[in-house]
Amino acid sequence: MLIESPEILLFMLFAGLIIGLATGFPVAFAMLGSSLIVGFLGVGSGFFHMMILRVFETMHNYILVSITLFVYMGIMLERSGAAERLFSSIHLILGGLRGGLALAVVVVCTIMAAATGIMGAPVIIMGLFALPHMLDKGYDPALSCGTICAGGTLGILIPPSIMLIVYGPMAGVSVGKLFMAAVIPGLILAALYTLYIIIKCLFRPDLGPALPLEQRAIPVSKKLYMVVTSMLPTLLLIMAVLGTIFFGVAAPTEAAAVGAFVSVILALCYGRLDWNNLKESFYQTMVVSSMILLIVAAAFVFTGTFMLVGGGDLVKEALLSLPVGRWGVLVIMMAAFFFFGLFMEWVGIVPILVPIFTPVLAELGFDPLWAAMLFCVTMQTSFLTPPMAPALFYIKGVAPEGVDFGRHIVRGTVPFIGLQLIGLALLAFWPQLVLWLPEMMIR
Repeated sequence: MLIESPEILLFMLFAGLIIGLATGFPVAFAMLGSSLIVGFLGVGSGFFHMMILRVFETMHNYILVSITLFVYMGIMLERSGAAERLFSSIHLILGGLRGGLALAVVVVCTIMAAATGIMGAPVIIMGLFALPHMLDKGYDPALSCGTICAGGTLGILIPPSIMLIVYGPMAGVSVGKLFMAAVIPGLILAALYTLYIIIKCLFRPDLGPALPLEQRAIPVSKKLYMVVTSMLPTLLLIMAVLGTIFFGVAAPTEAAAVGAFVSVILALCYGRLDWNNLKESFYQTMVVSSMILLIVAAAFVFTGTFMLVGGGDLVKEALLSLPVGRWGVLVIMMAAFFFFGLFMEWVGIVPILVPIFTPVLAELGFDPLWAAMLFCVTMQTSFLTPPMAPALFYIKGVAPEGVDFGRHIVRGTVPFIGLQLIGLALLAFWPQLVLWLPEMMIR
């Protein structure tokens, strides 16, 4: 006997997901298991045909091919040693400033975000390479950890963000336009981090002391050589990807292929291209891409089940009937992204919430590109907030002995969460910060 009440079916759907996650099941299997039970009880055996079609539709999506290519590009760039070279050169230039090493971390994380498209790599690399160096130079552990965590999360926003690649098909929005829309918001957040570090260390020099002159007394010609050889190749990689998209030369998938090829050439130029690195890069790409695509497919089934049992209409009617106005509804949707981010990775959140909220955004008349950036920055904020907080646990896993999780890592990220909220407010009040660059794209 089928259950006909949408309310009961939706309760069972989300209760099954929460129970599955709470008992330790992987996200993909928790979503699939909940969908199978509710879909069969609500629709009957016809649900399984829908499930097969949804999985096939996901895996047949051409734009998702770029996930594998961008993941490979990021992993190969990580193994090329580009981040370490960047930090070594930039910290010599900025080291004479108060908080110079923290500023160098923000610069490197911003560049790496634009070259990798993932969050974990910059946090782990800077945690391994920059954090011990900062602590050795007398930097405040909380400021050091907070800077690395906040800078690392730029990888989920600044293109070529893997999250935006998943977001685009779910919202029916061009991934290329999403990439361009995310550039200025990402740079605004990086600028806010930089301004905060400068002001804080100006009034509290002990938190980020400048490097002594003898430690940065290197000839200008050598400094220039280090900067050019470390920064220029990575910037060329970024331009090879984003430039081809902006000028209409290539779609995101083709641009990802260009980026993957250039990353291999970069590793070759740095002398880090050997059989072991190639093999490990292929293996890690396979593992990460398979995990992402499996969760996306499972979330696509979950969302299909949600719509099939009447959840889409129910949520739409409920949100539109709230006496809070269109902006109040938008804030509620942003709060949903933040709440889910406390317990799930973005790869499970985006395919679930975006298809549900997209029709509501259209009904309220909000621009989908602008709303996408608000949602993404909101999720970025939640990634620094326990209990999930992946960036915090990444750095905890690689931090030197003596760095305390609560006293240094969590406390250090609190000011940066406030900065992200300021950035979110700027984007909300000035939509052209998001929309200007996509409007300039050559189609």
